[in-house]
Amino acid sequence: MNRIGFALLAGALLVSSGIAAKDKDAKDDKQHMDPYVTGPASEARMVRDIRHQLLTLPYYGVFDDLGFAVDGGTVTLLGEVTQPVLKDDAGRSVKRVEGVTNVINRIEVLPLSPNDDRIRRDAYRAIYGDPTLSTRYGFRALPSIHIIVKNGHVRLEGVVANEMDRNIAGIRANGVGGAFSVDNQLKVEGK
Repeated sequence: MNRIGFALLAGALLVSSGIAAKDKDAKDDKQHMDPYVTGPASEARMVRDIRHQLLTLPYYGVFDDLGFAVDGGTVTLLGEVTQPVLKDDAGRSVKRVEGVTNVINRIEVLPLSPNDDRIRRDAYRAIYGDPTLSTRYGFRALPSIHIIVKNGHVRLEGVVANEMDRNIAGIRANGVGGAFSVDNQLKVEGK
């Protein structure tokens, strides 16, 4: 089963849970179209198409985190979103992908909260207002650092270029007033 995280918009594709590093013989295997995904070529194509469908959803933004797992023709959608319509749109768009026979939608809709909305805005300003982070991550269609806020708790998801950027984002998020905790889950590219 492959787990693809969608907060990884910095050009890197994070694949976990059961993916082994490819050796020289596996590189030469013509069955694998995507170097990050093992399995038959049709599954790699399906993973790529599902990823594309989710990334191009109209309401998907910096305050949402989408992911999925593929097991044969069954796709399990995971993550948290701020708008219920995004959960529904994700399920519908993935059903249209060739090779998908079943979609299990486990996306959680985050609770409505004016306090969480304020924390989201303040965390966004703190992180993307930082001169180091804004030039590298802020000028993209979908920035690679995602800010998930649930009941006053902040979680950072995504991919950054280096450990320093990861630490800066964590420090900026910790400085947001009213946040109960900050869980820095940012991944460093290449690790």
